Amino acid sequence: MQGRLHRLGDGSEEEATVGNKLYVGGLPYTTTDQQLQDLFAQHGTVSSAKVISDRYTGRSRGFGFVEMATSEEAQKAIAALNGTQYEGRALVVNEAKPPEKRERSWGGGGGGDRGGGRR
Repeated sequence: MQGRLHRLGDGSEEEATVGNKLYVGGLPYTTTDQQLQDLFAQHGTVSSAKVISDRYTGRSRGFGFVEMATSEEAQKAIAALNGTQYEGRALVVNEAKPPEKRERSWGGGGGGDRGGGRR
């Protein structure tokens, strides 16, 4: 699997390699961290595997993250598992993107005149 081209600030391009951390979507809601680790261990050394759960209900959200020991093993796992069936569901496996910084919202917003029309 080849890396992607990444445009640098000066207009030149370099080949970007896949990082070690992978996003895994399409997981059955019953998948455990251990099952996720076992699935990826067939394709290299797994540093960590975590199924993401809803913070309020504790139920799986159907996706997780796997960190492989090397980027080469991560590429191998993507090539082997992306689009394959796991317990009747199609897996989506790709490089994890860094989390987006979210602004804390305290609700509301808006403002302005609440009195209605002109007087």
